[in-house]
Amino acid sequence: MHMQLMNSYRIPFSTLISYIPVIATVVTCLFSVILARATLRYVEATDKGLALAREEFEREWSPDLHIKMERVSATEARLIVTNLAKTSVLLQLLQLRKLSHATPFERCRLNDPLVGGLTWTQEMGRRILACTGPEFEGPIAASMTFYAAGRMFRTDWFRSQIQVRDGRIVSLEPSNMPARRVRVLERKGPERRREFVQDVTASVAPEKIDTKPDESFFVTGA
Repeated sequence: MHMQLMNSYRIPFSTLISYIPVIATVVTCLFSVILARATLRYVEATDKGLALAREEFEREWSPDLHIKMERVSATEARLIVTNLAKTSVLLQLLQLRKLSHATPFERCRLNDPLVGGLTWTQEMGRRILACTGPEFEGPIAASMTFYAAGRMFRTDWFRSQIQVRDGRIVSLEPSNMPARRVRVLERKGPERRREFVQDVTASVAPEKIDTKPDESFFVTGA
């Protein structure tokens, strides 16, 4: 009876051999799923690492200018622009305005390079007095438009508290920092940018380039 029971459960050897490819396929599928999940986790970790590296690179090399106005004398004031970033910039347009006015009152066009970590100073007493008038007490703001890494940026408005009496600067002190960092100025319409510099070491002299900056690039307003 016992031998008959064992014979009834005996599986032919040929049947076992036929099951081997099926078992191998199942095992291969399981390993494929495990490897796929591991690959996805690796890709996610790589994406996060690239995002952090990109953020660190942009934070380290993104342009950042600081603007300060200080009193020199009763009739003169100095504007100090500090490049806090590593990348060099090309200053293009300085704008001054009273906060009570929606549009800038004074615009000073520039073409001065500013290396990272250095400062640029300019006497702006007459322009500031022209903006405020002979009698004024309140905030005045300055903003700078510049080129960096082939793109045009503009800083936020840096404010200072000024007091003018009889056309003389009584006091001029920074009041607050801007609420946001520099932002890229998007161009609308076809590309109209002109080159500001040319390679003077080239063996073949290129055609003469108009070095006058296109005024349509400069965006005004608050």
